[in-house]
Amino acid sequence: MLFTFAVLTVTILLFVFSKLRADLVALLSMLALYLGGVLTTQQALAGFADSTTVMIAALFVVGEGLSRTGVTAWLGQHLMAQAGGSPMRLLVIAMAGTALLSSVLSNTGTVAVLLPAVTAAAWRLHMAPSRFLLPIAIAANLGGLLTLIGTPPNIVVTDALATQGARPFSFFEFAWIGVPQVTAAILFMAFFGFRLLRDRPSEERPVDVVQLVSRLVEEYQLAEQLHRVRVRPGSPLVGKTLREAALGRDFGVSVVVVQPDHVPLADHREPGEASRLRAQLERIQRAPRETPGPETVLHENDILVLDGEPDAVQRAMEAFDLEKLPLDVEGEELANLLLSQDVGVAEVLVAPRCEDQNRTLARAQFAGRFGVQVLAMRRGDELLSRTHDTLHVGDSLLVRGRWSNINALARAGQGYVVVGEPESLARQVVALSPRSLTALAILAGMILLMATSAVSTVMAVLLAAMAMALAGCLPISAMYRSIQWQTVVLIAAMLPMSTALQVTGGAQLVADALVTTLGQQGPLALMAGVFLLTAGFSQVMSNTATTVLVAPIAYNAALSLGVAPQPLLMMVAVGASAALLTPIASPTNALVYIPGGYTWGDYARVGLPLLLIVMGIGLTVVPLVWPL
Repeated sequence: MLFTFAVLTVTILLFVFSKLRADLVALLSMLALYLGGVLTTQQALAGFADSTTVMIAALFVVGEGLSRTGVTAWLGQHLMAQAGGSPMRLLVIAMAGTALLSSVLSNTGTVAVLLPAVTAAAWRLHMAPSRFLLPIAIAANLGGLLTLIGTPPNIVVTDALATQGARPFSFFEFAWIGVPQVTAAILFMAFFGFRLLRDRPSEERPVDVVQLVSRLVEEYQLAEQLHRVRVRPGSPLVGKTLREAALGRDFGVSVVVVQPDHVPLADHREPGEASRLRAQLERIQRAPRETPGPETVLHENDILVLDGEPDAVQRAMEAFDLEKLPLDVEGEELANLLLSQDVGVAEVLVAPRCEDQNRTLARAQFAGRFGVQVLAMRRGDELLSRTHDTLHVGDSLLVRGRWSNINALARAGQGYVVVGEPESLARQVVALSPRSLTALAILAGMILLMATSAVSTVMAVLLAAMAMALAGCLPISAMYRSIQWQTVVLIAAMLPMSTALQVTGGAQLVADALVTTLGQQGPLALMAGVFLLTAGFSQVMSNTATTVLVAPIAYNAALSLGVAPQPLLMMVAVGASAALLTPIASPTNALVYIPGGYTWGDYARVGLPLLLIVMGIGLTVVPLVWPL
């Protein structure tokens, strides 16, 4: 027991002073307990097979699927719109929304879904995500107090009462303490906690899609090259394929985008959320499905984006009865036309080892080999002809194609270098697509399975992760790359500490001593002791395991003092949700640890005063609602 406490102390000190990476410290702690004879091999490695560890890994896959289909970028944009450019409003909205969702969902699942959206919204406000990610973890922890199913400790204390024949807590009874706790946490973070958090270096700042497209427009002179037209009814193009139309052969014009326009737009003057939702669905329906190819068939009212010299485009318009439409190359319109969840743009440089030097694009069969269109060629500041000029080392090509083809070009190693990270850019595309609706449906299915307990929480998340991959919401190859393994290993390697505290009797010793000591001071002191005991163990142990340990002790203490057991067990539930002081206190805290770039000091700086507030509210409200 003493050895276990010593390992725990050293582990916490190493975490606090950040001399080693957190996952490495956790692994050293696990190995120390094994080498010291406290844990068997099976017990030491059990964390890697624990449902919490598997669930967190799968949640990263679900979150990646939502990111790659544009759902998180879209949600982040709407969060920012609701915030109105105010960081404080974003903080309040994000925390309130997180708390409400975590009352019916897994706390970990809630944070995993909202984390990328809140990160995107923070960057759009030109603020570090570290200002917002820890607050949503706090809101998720305390939001679990709003309903019976909000967090497993609530179910544990309710079952403990029912098992002993006492009145159990009802579904919404927890809200009497949950609502004040969540409200106080939001107010504390808005007025004090936000200032206690520091700007921390974290994940690379997302690409600003509109700004990127604007730069490409300027550098490749796209304002003069791109033209937006509509295929009028009766046009000779109606019913023809692009091969039959021969726009490139006869006019030197290429078709960059074919946008269906079969669905009339909703009347945007009609007020109400229903109209806005219908308009959004119509935009999804009208989105370009793929990059146009020789067999793409044109229909009347299709919107085309043509790439070519103005004179050539004008001749094509006259020959095929096309209607000229305005194209805003400075705003979001062009970004929405060129980019989608399936199709994107990238810059490609010709490297010295390129075998296509001194060949034209046609002779190099560039489009056929790589499945992308070349929108423009540039040598230094000079724009080149895609038809006549040959490729030289250092030339840059602006290409458009499916993200998968662009990634394949980047990996091909055939003398071409793709500039930037196409996958990172793909995540920032806000416009929703049919695949976005698929990802949302999968998310809704996961939530439904969790809420109805049709399957276990971990199986619901695993099913959602597999559905995301099989439905094409993210490439199969990206599944493992999307998992933050440092976070997964950190949790898996720290879970055995909980086992060590239990098997050595250390947790029971502390619990018995605290209850025996404070029980003599009266019920209120005992309530405070039960809270501190549960909250203290929850900082380094699973809060569910802590609740299982402390709940029967609190119940027996209530009987021995002749008071009602409900207030003491409610304080156990409150203490279990006050896992605020360390990144390993709960999976939600661990989820934001790496993306937020936090240190252990950040958690303690914000968590300690909030822990005291949570205890104060508990000692005030619980005796009023559940008399002793």
